[in-house]
Amino acid sequence: MTTAGAIMAAAAARLRAAGVPDPARDARLLLAHAASVDAGRVTLIAPEEIAPEIAERFERLVSLRAVRVPVSQLVGARAFYGRDFKVSREVLDPRPETETLIELALGAPFERVLDLGIGSGCILVTLLAERAEATGLGIDLSEGACLQASANAVAHGVAARADIRQSDWFDAVEGRFDLIVSNPPYLAAEEMAEVAPELRDHEPRIALTDGADGLSAYRTIAEEAQGYLTATGRVLVEIGWQQGAAVQDIFRRAGWGDVHLAHDLGGRARVVSAANPA
Repeated sequence: MTTAGAIMAAAAARLRAAGVPDPARDARLLLAHAASVDAGRVTLIAPEEIAPEIAERFERLVSLRAVRVPVSQLVGARAFYGRDFKVSREVLDPRPETETLIELALGAPFERVLDLGIGSGCILVTLLAERAEATGLGIDLSEGACLQASANAVAHGVAARADIRQSDWFDAVEGRFDLIVSNPPYLAAEEMAEVAPELRDHEPRIALTDGADGLSAYRTIAEEAQGYLTATGRVLVEIGWQQGAAVQDIFRRAGWGDVHLAHDLGGRARVVSAANPA
Protein backbone atom coordinates (compact mmCIF):
# COMPACT_ATOMS: atom_id res chain seq x y z
CA MET A 1 0.00 0.00 0.00
CA THR A 2 1.06 3.60 -0.65
CA THR A 3 0.63 6.72 1.46
CA ALA A 4 -1.75 9.46 0.48
CA GLY A 5 1.10 11.93 0.30
CA ALA A 6 3.08 9.78 -2.12
CA ILE A 7 0.26 9.20 -4.59
CA MET A 8 -0.74 12.86 -4.36
CA ALA A 9 2.81 13.97 -5.19
CA ALA A 10 2.98 11.55 -8.10
CA ALA A 11 -0.37 12.78 -9.39
CA ALA A 12 0.73 16.41 -9.15
CA ALA A 13 3.83 15.62 -11.20
CA ARG A 14 1.73 13.86 -13.82
CA LEU A 15 -0.70 16.76 -14.05
CA ARG A 16 2.15 19.26 -14.26
CA ALA A 17 3.60 17.32 -17.19
CA ALA A 18 0.18 17.47 -18.87
CA GLY A 19 0.19 21.26 -18.60
CA VAL A 20 -2.53 21.49 -15.96
CA PRO A 21 -2.46 24.80 -14.07
CA ASP A 22 -2.00 24.46 -10.28
CA PRO A 23 -1.50 20.66 -10.36
CA ALA A 24 -0.85 20.31 -6.62
CA ARG A 25 -4.18 21.91 -5.77
CA ASP A 26 -6.04 19.72 -8.26
CA ALA A 27 -4.37 16.56 -6.96
CA ARG A 28 -5.42 17.50 -3.43
CA LEU A 29 -9.03 18.17 -4.43
CA LEU A 30 -9.28 14.95 -6.41
CA LEU A 31 -7.83 12.86 -3.60
CA ALA A 32 -10.27 14.43 -1.16
CA HIS A 33 -13.12 13.49 -3.49
CA ALA A 34 -11.84 9.96 -4.01
CA ALA A 35 -11.44 9.45 -0.27
CA SER A 36 -14.71 11.23 0.61
CA VAL A 37 -13.00 13.63 3.00
CA ASP A 38 -12.96 17.40 3.22
CA ALA A 39 -10.17 18.94 1.12
CA GLY A 40 -8.84 20.64 4.23
CA ARG A 41 -8.13 17.24 5.78
CA VAL A 42 -6.02 15.87 2.96
CA THR A 43 -2.76 17.07 4.47
CA LEU A 44 -3.71 15.36 7.72
CA ILE A 45 -4.10 12.00 6.02
CA ALA A 46 -0.96 12.41 3.88
CA PRO A 47 1.13 10.02 6.05
CA GLU A 48 -1.60 7.36 6.03
CA GLU A 49 -1.76 4.43 3.69
CA ILE A 50 -4.50 4.60 1.07
CA ALA A 51 -6.92 1.73 0.55
CA PRO A 52 -6.72 0.14 -2.93
CA GLU A 53 -10.26 1.16 -3.87
CA ILE A 54 -9.51 4.81 -3.05
CA ALA A 55 -6.27 4.68 -4.99
CA GLU A 56 -8.15 3.23 -7.96
CA ARG A 57 -10.79 5.98 -7.87
CA PHE A 58 -8.06 8.58 -7.57
CA GLU A 59 -6.18 7.16 -10.55
CA ARG A 60 -9.30 7.41 -12.73
CA LEU A 61 -9.87 11.01 -11.69
CA VAL A 62 -6.26 11.99 -12.33
CA SER A 63 -6.34 10.35 -15.76
CA LEU A 64 -9.37 12.43 -16.71
CA ARG A 65 -7.85 15.61 -15.29
CA ALA A 66 -4.69 14.96 -17.32
CA VAL A 67 -6.78 15.25 -20.49
CA ARG A 68 -8.11 18.54 -19.08
CA VAL A 69 -11.55 17.54 -17.86
CA PRO A 70 -12.35 20.32 -15.33
CA VAL A 71 -12.08 19.47 -11.66
CA SER A 72 -15.61 20.73 -11.07
CA GLN A 73 -17.00 18.16 -13.52
CA LEU A 74 -14.97 15.39 -11.90
CA VAL A 75 -16.19 16.19 -8.39
CA GLY A 76 -19.61 17.34 -9.61
CA ALA A 77 -19.65 20.75 -7.95
CA ARG A 78 -18.12 24.21 -7.85
CA ALA A 79 -18.21 26.83 -5.10
CA PHE A 80 -19.77 30.18 -6.02
CA TYR A 81 -20.59 33.08 -3.69
CA GLY A 82 -20.34 30.84 -0.65
CA ARG A 83 -22.51 28.01 -2.00
CA ASP A 84 -21.76 24.77 -3.81
CA PHE A 85 -23.40 24.37 -7.21
CA LYS A 86 -23.77 21.05 -8.98
CA VAL A 87 -22.27 21.16 -12.47
CA SER A 88 -21.94 18.92 -15.51
CA ARG A 89 -20.89 19.10 -19.14
CA GLU A 90 -24.26 20.73 -19.84
CA VAL A 91 -23.35 24.03 -18.18
CA LEU A 92 -20.52 26.48 -17.76
CA ASP A 93 -18.42 26.13 -14.65
CA PRO A 94 -19.35 29.02 -12.29
CA ARG A 95 -16.41 31.40 -12.08
CA PRO A 96 -15.28 33.92 -9.45
CA GLU A 97 -15.41 36.86 -11.85
CA THR A 98 -19.18 36.42 -12.16
CA GLU A 99 -19.44 37.37 -8.50
CA THR A 100 -18.86 40.96 -9.66
CA LEU A 101 -22.29 40.84 -11.30
CA ILE A 102 -23.81 39.42 -8.10
CA GLU A 103 -22.37 42.24 -5.99
CA LEU A 104 -23.72 44.87 -8.37
CA ALA A 105 -27.14 43.23 -8.48
CA LEU A 106 -27.35 43.11 -4.68
CA GLY A 107 -26.37 46.77 -4.47
CA ALA A 108 -29.95 47.89 -5.17
CA PRO A 109 -33.40 46.48 -4.28
CA PHE A 110 -35.22 44.12 -6.62
CA GLU A 111 -38.30 41.95 -6.34
CA ARG A 112 -38.50 40.27 -9.73
CA VAL A 113 -35.42 39.10 -11.66
CA LEU A 114 -34.90 37.59 -15.12
CA ASP A 115 -31.77 35.55 -15.87
CA LEU A 116 -31.08 35.17 -19.58
CA GLY A 117 -29.03 32.02 -20.19
CA ILE A 118 -29.34 30.51 -16.74
CA GLY A 119 -26.77 27.71 -17.16
CA SER A 120 -26.03 26.13 -13.78
CA GLY A 121 -28.35 28.63 -12.12
CA CYS A 122 -25.53 30.17 -10.11
CA ILE A 123 -26.66 33.75 -10.79
CA LEU A 124 -30.42 33.41 -10.35
CA VAL A 125 -30.22 30.97 -7.43
CA THR A 126 -27.67 33.12 -5.62
CA LEU A 127 -29.76 36.27 -6.05
CA LEU A 128 -32.91 34.55 -4.80
CA ALA A 129 -31.04 32.99 -1.88
CA GLU A 130 -29.69 36.41 -0.91
CA ARG A 131 -33.07 38.15 -1.31
CA ALA A 132 -35.69 36.03 0.44
CA GLU A 133 -38.65 38.04 -0.89
CA ALA A 134 -37.56 38.04 -4.54
CA THR A 135 -38.86 35.79 -7.31
CA GLY A 136 -37.29 35.07 -10.65
CA LEU A 137 -37.47 33.58 -14.11
CA GLY A 138 -34.49 31.85 -15.70
CA ILE A 139 -34.34 30.83 -19.34
CA ASP A 140 -31.89 28.81 -21.38
CA LEU A 141 -31.90 27.31 -24.85
CA SER A 142 -30.40 24.10 -23.43
CA GLU A 143 -32.80 21.63 -21.82
CA GLY A 144 -29.86 20.11 -19.92
CA ALA A 145 -28.98 23.50 -18.47
CA CYS A 146 -32.58 24.05 -17.36
CA LEU A 147 -32.54 20.71 -15.57
CA GLN A 148 -29.22 21.49 -13.89
CA ALA A 149 -30.40 24.92 -12.79
CA SER A 150 -33.63 23.44 -11.44
CA ALA A 151 -31.65 20.93 -9.38
CA ASN A 152 -29.52 23.72 -7.92
CA ALA A 153 -32.63 25.77 -7.14
CA VAL A 154 -33.98 22.82 -5.16
CA ALA A 155 -30.65 22.24 -3.41
CA HIS A 156 -30.52 25.85 -2.20
CA GLY A 157 -34.15 26.12 -1.19
CA VAL A 158 -35.36 28.63 -3.80
CA ALA A 159 -37.24 26.35 -6.21
CA ALA A 160 -40.64 27.72 -5.13
CA ARG A 161 -39.52 31.21 -6.19
CA ALA A 162 -37.68 30.24 -9.39
CA ASP A 163 -39.48 29.64 -12.69
CA ILE A 164 -37.06 27.97 -15.12
CA ARG A 165 -38.01 27.59 -18.78
CA GLN A 166 -36.39 26.46 -22.01
CA SER A 167 -36.39 29.46 -24.34
CA ASP A 168 -34.47 31.12 -27.16
CA TRP A 169 -33.79 34.43 -25.44
CA PHE A 170 -37.10 36.27 -24.89
CA ASP A 171 -39.37 33.81 -26.75
CA ALA A 172 -40.91 32.34 -23.56
CA VAL A 173 -40.52 35.43 -21.38
CA GLU A 174 -43.61 37.25 -20.12
CA GLY A 175 -44.14 40.17 -17.77
CA ARG A 176 -41.84 42.85 -16.43
CA PHE A 177 -38.76 42.63 -14.22
CA ASP A 178 -36.89 45.18 -12.15
CA LEU A 179 -33.62 43.32 -12.69
CA ILE A 180 -32.44 41.52 -15.83
CA VAL A 181 -29.10 39.70 -15.64
CA SER A 182 -27.09 37.66 -18.10
CA ASN A 183 -23.72 36.00 -18.57
CA PRO A 184 -24.11 35.32 -22.29
CA PRO A 185 -21.75 33.64 -24.77
CA TYR A 186 -19.23 36.38 -25.47
CA LEU A 187 -16.20 34.74 -27.05
CA ALA A 188 -15.69 35.49 -30.73
CA ALA A 189 -15.39 32.45 -32.99
CA GLU A 190 -11.74 33.24 -33.67
CA GLU A 191 -10.98 33.26 -29.94
CA MET A 192 -12.09 29.67 -29.39
CA ALA A 193 -8.81 28.21 -30.64
CA GLU A 194 -6.95 30.13 -27.92
CA VAL A 195 -9.03 29.26 -24.86
CA ALA A 196 -7.97 26.64 -22.31
CA PRO A 197 -8.77 23.01 -23.18
CA GLU A 198 -11.03 22.84 -20.11
CA LEU A 199 -13.37 25.32 -21.79
CA ARG A 200 -12.89 24.46 -25.44
CA ASP A 201 -13.22 20.68 -25.12
CA HIS A 202 -15.38 20.11 -22.05
CA GLU A 203 -17.84 22.97 -21.62
CA PRO A 204 -20.87 23.67 -23.85
CA ARG A 205 -19.79 25.62 -26.91
CA ILE A 206 -23.19 27.30 -27.17
CA ALA A 207 -22.56 28.95 -23.79
CA LEU A 208 -19.09 30.16 -24.78
CA THR A 209 -19.40 31.66 -28.25
CA ASP A 210 -22.02 33.02 -30.62
CA GLY A 211 -19.96 31.70 -33.52
CA ALA A 212 -19.47 35.26 -34.75
CA ASP A 213 -17.98 38.38 -33.17
CA GLY A 214 -18.97 37.62 -29.57
CA LEU A 215 -21.42 40.53 -29.39
CA SER A 216 -24.62 39.00 -30.80
CA ALA A 217 -26.20 38.35 -27.39
CA TYR A 218 -25.67 41.94 -26.30
CA ARG A 219 -27.39 43.23 -29.44
CA THR A 220 -30.40 41.00 -28.74
CA ILE A 221 -30.61 42.05 -25.10
CA ALA A 222 -30.16 45.74 -25.88
CA GLU A 223 -32.82 45.62 -28.58
CA GLU A 224 -35.46 43.67 -26.66
CA ALA A 225 -34.96 43.98 -22.90
CA GLN A 226 -36.64 47.38 -22.52
CA GLY A 227 -39.94 45.68 -23.27
CA TYR A 228 -39.53 43.47 -20.22
CA LEU A 229 -38.06 45.95 -17.75
CA THR A 230 -39.92 48.09 -15.23
CA ALA A 231 -39.53 51.85 -15.49
CA THR A 232 -36.89 51.90 -12.75
CA GLY A 233 -35.31 48.54 -13.57
CA ARG A 234 -31.72 47.66 -14.45
CA VAL A 235 -29.91 45.35 -16.85
CA LEU A 236 -26.56 43.81 -15.86
CA VAL A 237 -24.55 41.80 -18.39
CA GLU A 238 -21.21 40.12 -17.88
CA ILE A 239 -18.69 40.82 -20.64
CA GLY A 240 -15.31 39.75 -21.89
CA TRP A 241 -12.58 41.94 -20.42
CA GLN A 242 -11.88 43.66 -23.76
CA GLN A 243 -15.52 44.27 -24.69
CA GLY A 244 -16.37 47.17 -22.40
CA ALA A 245 -16.44 49.95 -24.99
CA ALA A 246 -18.21 47.85 -27.62
CA VAL A 247 -20.98 46.65 -25.30
CA GLN A 248 -21.54 50.11 -23.84
CA ASP A 249 -21.86 51.42 -27.39
CA ILE A 250 -24.42 48.74 -28.27
CA PHE A 251 -26.63 49.74 -25.33
CA ARG A 252 -26.28 53.46 -25.93
CA ARG A 253 -27.15 53.10 -29.62
CA ALA A 254 -30.24 51.10 -28.60
CA GLY A 255 -31.43 54.04 -26.53
CA TRP A 256 -30.51 52.94 -23.03
CA GLY A 257 -29.63 55.42 -20.32
CA ASP A 258 -27.20 55.34 -17.40
CA VAL A 259 -24.82 52.93 -19.15
CA HIS A 260 -21.84 52.11 -16.94
CA LEU A 261 -18.86 49.75 -16.90
CA ALA A 262 -17.80 47.90 -13.73
CA HIS A 263 -14.52 46.09 -13.09
CA ASP A 264 -13.75 42.90 -11.19
CA LEU A 265 -11.28 42.62 -8.31
CA GLY A 266 -8.47 42.09 -10.81
CA GLY A 267 -9.23 45.46 -12.42
CA ARG A 268 -10.62 43.98 -15.62
CA ALA A 269 -13.82 45.23 -17.26
CA ARG A 270 -16.46 42.72 -16.26
CA VAL A 271 -20.06 44.05 -16.22
CA VAL A 272 -22.02 46.60 -18.20
CA SER A 273 -25.11 48.02 -16.49
CA ALA A 274 -27.90 50.00 -18.12
CA ALA A 275 -31.29 51.44 -17.29
CA ASN A 276 -34.33 52.68 -19.18
CA PRO A 277 -33.82 56.22 -20.49
CA ALA A 278 -35.10 58.97 -18.22
